[in-house]
Amino acid sequence: MAKKTVRTRVESDSMGTMEVPSIALYGATTQRAVLNFPISGRPLPAPVIAAFALLKRSAAIANNKLKHLDATRCDLIVDACDEILEALEDKTRHSGMMRHFPIDVFQTGSGTSTNMNMNEVVSNIACKSAGQKIGAKNPIHPNDHVNMGQSSNDTFPTAMQIAACVEIRMQLIPALKVLHKGLKAKAKKWDNIVTVGRTHLMDATPIRIGQIFSGYAAAIEYGIKRAERAMMRMAENLPIGGTAVGTGINTHPKFATHVCRELSKATKIKFQEAANHFEAQATRDCVVEAHGELKTIATSISKVANDIRWLGSGPRCGLFQLALPAVQPGSSIMPGKVNPVISESAMQVYCQVVGNDAAITSAASGGIGSLLELNLCMPLIAERLIESIVLLAHTCHMLNEKLIEGLEVNKEIAEGLVEQSLMVGTALAPIIGYDKAAKLAKDAFASGETIRECVLREGLLSEEELDKHLDFMAMTEPQP
Repeated sequence: MAKKTVRTRVESDSMGTMEVPSIALYGATTQRAVLNFPISGRPLPAPVIAAFALLKRSAAIANNKLKHLDATRCDLIVDACDEILEALEDKTRHSGMMRHFPIDVFQTGSGTSTNMNMNEVVSNIACKSAGQKIGAKNPIHPNDHVNMGQSSNDTFPTAMQIAACVEIRMQLIPALKVLHKGLKAKAKKWDNIVTVGRTHLMDATPIRIGQIFSGYAAAIEYGIKRAERAMMRMAENLPIGGTAVGTGINTHPKFATHVCRELSKATKIKFQEAANHFEAQATRDCVVEAHGELKTIATSISKVANDIRWLGSGPRCGLFQLALPAVQPGSSIMPGKVNPVISESAMQVYCQVVGNDAAITSAASGGIGSLLELNLCMPLIAERLIESIVLLAHTCHMLNEKLIEGLEVNKEIAEGLVEQSLMVGTALAPIIGYDKAAKLAKDAFASGETIRECVLREGLLSEEELDKHLDFMAMTEPQP
């Protein structure tokens, strides 16, 4: 079969001419990057591209207010950016727009290729709107107008932080709130069911299932606060305005203030110019810190998922205190087997987020990515950061819908274990002493009796006294 010929047009940049696909909205510099970096086949995530479009829009408005860009050109850039943003939000047009941003994640470490990709696309959309040919660079030039007052070195880290903040606010925090609500409801529903607590995987003192789930709910509630802190840390430290090395060469002193104001208006997130541009561009510490919060959220989610997996093990040879929803067959060879697949999925997400954290930390370190006045692993950091946010948001929804909502307590099993536990003897230690209580537990284990039966047989306490001291519900709270 004959190979299909791709129609091309000729565009130029500072290095000369380049053949570009005729339907592409990008230009020569983007095409060079496409050819230079055939690594993973993974372009940067759409939220980063959307953040770049929003940043270019805000920069045009800022430059117009500062009288560096005339109103006609400002409107053309704003309209072009709006077209990109609207297409990315529209499911039917999303993939079509993303085709114009094809550069691999593993590109130039500063993200210059992606910044120029956006500049070229905005320029070409604007030129088309003005009745000019794609590639005309008139009336909107990718460098002179779209990139006015900017450098790849301050725009890429800024876009990264904008994208992360927007995704945290729009996706992660709402998802965490949904999961928190689901866990809190189970904590309330099961607060009168007493079961056996476990430490070191061994029987411990009684605990209410509601108390267990209140701990899970609290962990996710803290996760909401962690997500808010992560968002705030990145929002308050935008590098925009630093241009090449943090000095702000070729930009107006108030440019960043105006850009941040426009970004805040568009996103309802309070963005601020970095207090020190040299730190903001030479490091990615704010992202490392923010992702540390995300890693902690992932750790909490994994703990909840794994505990539920253990408590649901069985149905006959495990704990089976919880009945997990059956969402799919568990085995291709064992008929009737149902596995805790939702928990397993969540725990794999935890592993990926921890891996992302390691990648981001390594990429931001002085030994690899951060060198002198610029970090040189920014596209990788951006991709891993956005992936963690999206994975965690989707995982929260999955856990709540596929696991927590349909989760039930096997009450007879959960409550029946308490009487059998040898650790209820802990409540007798203040009465008969630690040594006698320890011997009682060993004797009961050897004889197969319960603590109650062993105490009565040895005549240590009366039934009335035992009823008072072996009140399992009372054991789940501090006693005066």
